[in-house]
Amino acid sequence: MVPPEMTAVEIVRPGPPEVLVPATRPTPAPADGEVLIKVVAAGVNRPDVMQRQGNYPPPPGASDIPGLEVAGTIAALGRGVAGWKVGDVVCALLAGGGYAEYAVAPAPQCLPVPSGLDPIAAAALPETSFTVWTNVFDRGRLATGETILVHGGSSGIGTMAIQMATAFGARVLVTAGSAEKCAACERLGAERAINYRTEDFGQVVQDVTGGRGVDVILDMVGGDYFPRNLDALAVDGRLVQIALLRGAKSEILLWRLMQRRLTVTGSTLRPRSVAEKGAIAASLRSAVWPLVEQGRIRPVIHATYPLVNAAEAHRVMEASEHIGKIVLIA
Repeated sequence: MVPPEMTAVEIVRPGPPEVLVPATRPTPAPADGEVLIKVVAAGVNRPDVMQRQGNYPPPPGASDIPGLEVAGTIAALGRGVAGWKVGDVVCALLAGGGYAEYAVAPAPQCLPVPSGLDPIAAAALPETSFTVWTNVFDRGRLATGETILVHGGSSGIGTMAIQMATAFGARVLVTAGSAEKCAACERLGAERAINYRTEDFGQVVQDVTGGRGVDVILDMVGGDYFPRNLDALAVDGRLVQIALLRGAKSEILLWRLMQRRLTVTGSTLRPRSVAEKGAIAASLRSAVWPLVEQGRIRPVIHATYPLVNAAEAHRVMEASEHIGKIVLIA
């Protein structure tokens, strides 16, 4: 039986972590093509922090409750849903609503929890795996034998990017902000972790690649990293921008792109259509989920917190001392 009400975490106003407050909300009902998930765990992501601060409003029609990924058990089906049944254990990408005991998700954005993982670990998979697949492999076209530089290698996205790129035969370089984080990245498969506080990543890239540069850069920093990234790319290199932690503006000399035939691209995931996200999910299920089940790719969990302690989870994320993912347990 699905209860009429549930506990959810609201953003009572834009502000610091303490504006995340547990509240009682009506349990959502799945619309056509959606499933209702009894949430076991929900991943915490940087866009949740941005939404809490008032800088990343949910897209039209999405829940105002934060949370972009969950894992749990399907409790109800909307009309027209095929391929899933009540009782299936799934993880799902959401446009919002994950910080709650129940959440609705479009059926195409659901994936089975891989064998060998519990739902807590699986809740850390969707946002990172969808992001890495569409940006590194679709847009960045990373191929076997190529070299990728991942900024923020110890983040949830970074730890997933290291493992996925390595599993598909690429060389991986990363940047991270401490010796501990660098060591963690190298344990996951990075060939060289660069401490950006003490080293010039551009110089290290040139040294490691013999002056050639890297084929792909996955960047979540932006700002003054943009021209430095271009200098670190090889001929025909691709820069993929996915976040702007150091600013949205930068000045470059366009001849740098022209001379070495560089490609600059990027994307956001949350506003994309259900059909687009469903296509990414299908690719993950066929290409990546078998690697997860073989143990070659695993979500890295830094810490878990009860759902009602979401504010503390945000404090930890904003301190930027974590390695991997932070997960809320409902």
